[in-house]
Amino acid sequence: MIGAIAVFLDKNSVQFFLFAVAIYLTGSLIVKIINRQTWDLRRRHTARKITLYSSGLLIIVFGIIFWLESIKSVAVVISIMGAGLVVALQDVIMCFAGWVLIMLKHPFTVGDRIEIGTIKGDVIDVRMFQTALLEVGNWVDADQSTGRVVHIPNSSVFKEKVYNYTEGFRCIWNEIKIVVTFESNWKKAQEIILRHANPEMDKMTEKVQYSIRRMAEQYMIHYEKLTPIVYVKIADNGVALTLRYLTEVKERRTTEDRISKNVLDDFAAERDINFAYPTYRLVR
Repeated sequence: MIGAIAVFLDKNSVQFFLFAVAIYLTGSLIVKIINRQTWDLRRRHTARKITLYSSGLLIIVFGIIFWLESIKSVAVVISIMGAGLVVALQDVIMCFAGWVLIMLKHPFTVGDRIEIGTIKGDVIDVRMFQTALLEVGNWVDADQSTGRVVHIPNSSVFKEKVYNYTEGFRCIWNEIKIVVTFESNWKKAQEIILRHANPEMDKMTEKVQYSIRRMAEQYMIHYEKLTPIVYVKIADNGVALTLRYLTEVKERRTTEDRISKNVLDDFAAERDINFAYPTYRLVR
């Protein structure tokens, strides 16, 4: 044991320590320059991550070079401690393996909206052991941000299903359900709903078609109908009209708000269209 301790006090160890400090200070200086000179948030974040990872990699590589001979002399100590370290650090190892998978396979990147297990949010940082999400949903409706940052261990990519809302096809299908009375002119109501939904799709037709073409290069995916559609169903208290339309992930609440307001205004001007709602009758 005394010999093993002496290894860390020899000349090579001192040289490595000084070299590691120099790399760390240089990396910190570069990060400060990046923060001051780069205004684009995505480019600045990427440049910072590259600098930090490069600094860490340099320290590891030169550490191996400096201590190559020392490693040979403590091989017995390492072999004894190795098994215990693997068991004790299995979660850490799994998180590192998850980070490697994220870097190589890109199940998600910074800026994507994802869902892992019960957590949903926008990816704001991917580190070696954890991924940071800006949480959406939870107690807030329509996938709006809660303001909380959630840190998820990278090992979750092996244990949980990963849903990516924005990979390739950056749109989702959203639905708005409206129920009118049986006495209402439901066909006219259907036309009004479509009249206000179609312009939303017209704004993004080219973008959607381009995204589908890009996804078709990697996945077996095909959409025949992209225009909004209203499905009709007989409900308990009236005729249910369900609008299904495409919208950008982060515009879901905005488009739903805009369509709903326009539909409310038009329905109010029609005498033969009335909303249905549950009613109760008390019998004495």
